[in-house]
Parts: sequence; C-alpha cells; structure tokens
Amino acid sequence: MKFRTRAIHVGSEPDPATGAVVTPIHLATTFIQPGAGVWGQFDYSRSGSPTRTAVERTLADLEGAAGALAFSSGMAATHCASMLLKSGDHIVAGCDIYGGTYRLLHKICNRSGIAVTLAPAEDAAQIEAAMQPNTKMVWVESIGNPMMTIPDLPAIADIAHRRGALLGVDSTFAPPAILRPLELGADIVMHSATKYLGGHSDCLSGVLAARDIALHKELYFIQNATGGVLGALESFLLQRGIKTLELRMREQCQSALAIAQWLEQHPRVTRVLYPGLVSHTNHERAKKYMGNQFGAMISFEIDGDLEKTKIVCQSTKLFGLAVSLGAVESLIEQPASMSHASYDAQAKAKFGISDSLIRISVGLEDPADLIADLDQAICRSA
Repeated sequence: MKFRTRAIHVGSEPDPATGAVVTPIHLATTFIQPGAGVWGQFDYSRSGSPTRTAVERTLADLEGAAGALAFSSGMAATHCASMLLKSGDHIVAGCDIYGGTYRLLHKICNRSGIAVTLAPAEDAAQIEAAMQPNTKMVWVESIGNPMMTIPDLPAIADIAHRRGALLGVDSTFAPPAILRPLELGADIVMHSATKYLGGHSDCLSGVLAARDIALHKELYFIQNATGGVLGALESFLLQRGIKTLELRMREQCQSALAIAQWLEQHPRVTRVLYPGLVSHTNHERAKKYMGNQFGAMISFEIDGDLEKTKIVCQSTKLFGLAVSLGAVESLIEQPASMSHASYDAQAKAKFGISDSLIRISVGLEDPADLIADLDQAICRSA
C-alpha cells in the first residue's frame, strides 16, 4: 500500500469489540492479569497501553522501522536515545540543531560524563574529523534548525558505522512523508511529533523509531525504566494527525517554496535559507533525498538590527509569534531570543544565529495571504 493509505489504516484497524473505525482511547493505567506471575499483553500503562501501541505500529510502518516508541515530548525521546551512552562516551552532533538538544547535550549529558563535539553536519568530512575513539553516537538533523543545512546521511552513516557508533537523526523538519532516514542508513530516527506528525498544535509528543529489533528493545527498556511515555489521549490525537500528514505536507511544502522564492526577491531580505531554492548550498543533496518536497520551514535575514527584526516578528497578523512549528497555522519567531535562546552567546555567533535571523513555519493558509502578511510586516520595520 502507498504511504497515505498506510497512514490511515495501519494501526487503525476497526476495534474488534465494537467495530469502531477509530482507535479507542484506553485511559486505564493497570490491566487485570491472567494469573500471579502470568503476564498479559498489557500490565501497567507506563509499560504499554492499547492506544499507544496502536500509534507506535503506525509510526514503525511509516518509518520502515523494526519498532517505534511514543514519548511524552520530543526532548523525552532525544533524552532516551542519549541514555544509550555511558560515562566516558562521546557524541558528535551537528552545529545546526534545536536549542533544546544543544542544552541537553551540553548541560545534562555532561553531568553523566558524556562529552559532546559539534561539527557542521552538511560536511561529512568534518563529522569524521570530530570523531574520537570513544565516540558512540552521531546526532544530526535531516534539515538543520535554524540554518536549514542538509547532511549527507548515507555518508555520515558509513562514517559512524565504520567507527562503531550509532547514527541518530532528528527528522522533525522532514517527517516520513518526505524523508525516511532509516532507509538512508540511520539507526535511530527521532521526531518531535508535536510538530508535523500531530499537525494541530494540540498534542505534545515525541517518537523514536529504530532500524533493528535489538536496538528497539534496548530503547524500550530505557523508556519503561524512566517513564517518559505518551498518554492515551495524546496517542489518539497523534494517530489522528498522522492520517492527514502526507496531504498537509504536500500543500505546506508548495506554499513554503512559493514564499521562499518571493522572499528571495524582496529588497529588504538579505538572505533566504530554504533547501528548495536553487541558491541553497545543499539544494542538489536535498533534491536527491527528498525529491520535490523540501519541508515547510524557512529562515531569512533582513537588513536590520535586533529591534527591526523584533518589529517584523511582532507585526504579522496571520503568522503567530510563537515557538514550535509544523501545524496548520503559520508561525514566526526570532531564533536568537526564542527557540535557540539556550545556545551560549559565543555559539550563536559561531553558528550564524544572528539577531536579524527570522524563522517561519508555513501552515495551510493561502500562500498569497501569507506573502501579503510578511510584506506588510517587513515594510513596517523599515
């Protein structure tokens, strides 16, 4: 079956007890067992529940994974993956990563004696140069946040595996409707499912999908031991959102390309970062791995200082000034003071997160209306 058919049917089979076409929300936290020391399929909702299991089946199928796990947030999922490592291990991560991931690696993992080195993920040679004898994981984003860099995932997977390390990919910006990192050699794919997978700004959730059964079992053990699982209502909402993922992504990607092309011609815009533009440094690589859909996230810079940038972000009427992304409504933010505020000042300067950088998430509104909204906001800052 094709992707959009599987998104609707796999894991969403009619309920055998009632015939309901929608997966029931099982709120039970504990389950009666067949006997003392004899365990049924479910025993305690931290270890598994019917509603969460259903959406995990859907996610595993769409990612081409041996198994998937649903978490209470994207950061809970990322933290679980990091707990595969032990004191004395080393992580190589991309420079272009979400601020929360930067904070986790530099201010939480370090407490467990895990070291991190950042390297430009779009340059596989620099990833390899950053590897150390104790490197056990490479962590990159399929589309970097917020600079929109595109890593060569097969090349990085080869480097990681030759050195005995796992490759984990945060593919939040490129959900499985447009990219499946496990097919390109990754061992683990993570999504902040709050974003495109849920799609409606109403479901805080995260996902890990593993390429092989042994790794899935190890991640499940950590999840069950630490407890960052997705609740029943959120599991239901996530599965509902996934059913329209491909259709939403198709429209959002088309709108994003039109907006990026318009921004590139705007006299006040000095730089546009979007993989679908021919001018993007990694455009050909993005085209090779994603076809003609390049995501719906755009970053751009204006010819202004911090205050003028804030005026743009605060003057839109359709774009909501908010963190997060990937939902039906469009959002705008200033990474330096919002999504990437966790970066140290020196790191912001080093990795190009300037005060004049603006990041937008393109939703499902008419692109002509979104362009008009951006135009009046940019002009207001002149």
